[in-house]
Amino acid sequence: MFLISLIANFLNFILEAFSAERELSFLPLIILVGGLYGLNYFEIISFQDIVSSGILAITENPIYLLIPFVVLVALYTFNYSILRKKLFLDASLKTKVKEVNASDLSWTKRFGDIAPFMQLDLKLIWRNKRTKSMAFLMVIGLLYGLFFYPQPMYREMEFMWAFIGIFSTGFFLINFGQFIPAWDSGYYKMLMSQNIKYEQYLRSKFILMVMSVVIMFVLGIPYAFFGWKILIAHAAAAVYNIGVNSHVILWGGSYNRKKIELDKKAAFNYQGTGAVQWLIGIPLMALPMALFGLLNWLINFEIAIATLVIMGVIGILLHKKLMAFITQKYLDSKYKMIAAFGKDS
Repeated sequence: MFLISLIANFLNFILEAFSAERELSFLPLIILVGGLYGLNYFEIISFQDIVSSGILAITENPIYLLIPFVVLVALYTFNYSILRKKLFLDASLKTKVKEVNASDLSWTKRFGDIAPFMQLDLKLIWRNKRTKSMAFLMVIGLLYGLFFYPQPMYREMEFMWAFIGIFSTGFFLINFGQFIPAWDSGYYKMLMSQNIKYEQYLRSKFILMVMSVVIMFVLGIPYAFFGWKILIAHAAAAVYNIGVNSHVILWGGSYNRKKIELDKKAAFNYQGTGAVQWLIGIPLMALPMALFGLLNWLINFEIAIATLVIMGVIGILLHKKLMAFITQKYLDSKYKMIAAFGKDS
């Protein structure tokens, strides 16, 4: 156990060093671990039997301790060579030359006057480490249901379907939306000094969030394999996300007062997180889950689904009035946000 702990320790150092050097997210590692879990879960390869057989073999014949010991020495040597290269200051002064790869964002022009803001947001997401990591982590949101639905116990817990559906279809909405407008905190003062309409600025972010919900739902259609009722619950959750949660999260953004540095990784990064981000989870996740579960228990599944859909449709129909209210809230907080974002983190 001591050797295995040391192996895990040095392996973690190596993975962190490679991800930092190449500005990679943990997505490849998550996919690898998820694939191995799938092989074990569907009994294609039983890693439990392999590990237990290996440990039992060591207890019966201690000479096999040489195998983890050799692995440990190899990882230690490799880790030592990586860290030794980073001891010299000139190693970090090398100039990197990269060819600019400009993405074609001409398709955004069909959105009219909000196109420049959508292009700004898309470039921000793709060019910065924290937002890029967040975009890659959308795969976790898409596959979130696979942690629950393959197990019959959770498929019978219908009150969980709303939570999983809202989280899965609204992963980008929640993770991107809760930090509006802090994503632009680095140049927020300059942005607000321009002759722009705040309503256009907010509407571009609303459209991006709605597009993400639709895309995540479409990609999640294969969940119908676990039952059509689950897919219906995800569809209702998507409508609720578009009509209700998109407006709630935009409104909550008017209370953001914490600056964000975009060159930091997303994993375990709580910069920009305040009381708003914790409290906003109540109307975003807890309320629809509780409402869906209560109606499903008191009446039936169809009424619970219909309630989420009706609430979402009402939000869509009242979109212009809700956006006018939200825009005014941002205008009222405009100078407070400028002052807050101007401070060093």
